[in-house]
Amino acid sequence: MKKPNPWGLHDMHGNVFEWCSDWGGEKLSGGTDPVGAKRGSNRVIRGGNWFFGGGLCRSAFRHKNVPSGCNHSQGFRVARSQSAQ
Repeated sequence: MKKPNPWGLHDMHGNVFEWCSDWGGEKLSGGTDPVGAKRGSNRVIRGGNWFFGGGLCRSAFRHKNVPSGCNHSQGFRVARSQSAQ
């Protein structure tokens, strides 16, 4: 229902943290689309959630949790490729 962000995506922040494929590490490689650790015991979660408040409700906020972690503030985004028109 809201306007898209600069990349044309809607509702990307808040609700629940989103699981990422990156492993959680101490530092990112830097630059555009930085790469996380090659292995680890925690996966990255991003995007903030309803419990953490508006100040952390942004894609740049990174946190981590064990892949088996389950709680009311983490989830995933279902996505599909846009069909060619």
